Amino acid sequence: MKRLYILPALLATILLNPSFIVADQIQPLLDVGSDRQQAEEKSQSKIDQTDDDTSLIVNEFKTVSKQIEGLRVYNAQLTKQIEAQEARLKEIDRTMKEARIMQRQIPPFTRRMLAGLETSVELDLPFHMGERRERIAFAKAAIDNPTVSPAEGLRQVLEAYEVEAEYGRKIDTYKDTIEIDGQPREVNILRVGRLALLYQTSDADETGAWNNKLRQWEELGGSYRNPARLGLRIANKLATVDMIEVPVQNAEVPE
Repeated sequence: MKRLYILPALLATILLNPSFIVADQIQPLLDVGSDRQQAEEKSQSKIDQTDDDTSLIVNEFKTVSKQIEGLRVYNAQLTKQIEAQEARLKEIDRTMKEARIMQRQIPPFTRRMLAGLETSVELDLPFHMGERRERIAFAKAAIDNPTVSPAEGLRQVLEAYEVEAEYGRKIDTYKDTIEIDGQPREVNILRVGRLALLYQTSDADETGAWNNKLRQWEELGGSYRNPARLGLRIANKLATVDMIEVPVQNAEVPE
């Protein structure tokens, strides 16, 4: 009788509470869904993290690629610079070798130039002879001085050449004592480039010119008195530049 009482009561409880059975059946399914959702969330989180890591790697790759490209351009530029510097070094080496050869050739060349200039001065019209000879002596002392570089010695000689060249382009006057008929006379000298070298006494009573063929002074006729006086005034800047008549010797044609 006791068992028959319990069974109806349990049956009644089950019949009166059907949710009790449903909950027990659904809960495992809910637990599985929850686990799956958590797993999906973890998977999505891993995917998101992977995407972030991938983006970071891609950005780093792009940055490194730009740096590599920049380094390639820079290396190419450096290569060109190095090639240019190597070519320049070869050129400098070649120039230094040529300079050493030239340095050995400069002293004898300078001496030949100075000797030619000295001969030219002695054969030229005899104007400012003291000054010109002193300049040549100074250049000679420079090239004979072991403490003076060959380049400096050459510069001194070239400077003397330049001064001599200037003489041919200018008109000049100065006082000098010359020998006329065996007697010393103080006169005014008029130099017209290298064309003519004239003298005139202070009283303008006597006018003459240097005969370079005979290497002596010669008296000129009265027709040169006024031209010589005008030339002296022009050289002293006391008269405006004008044409003057001067005696010019015919140039000799060497045989």
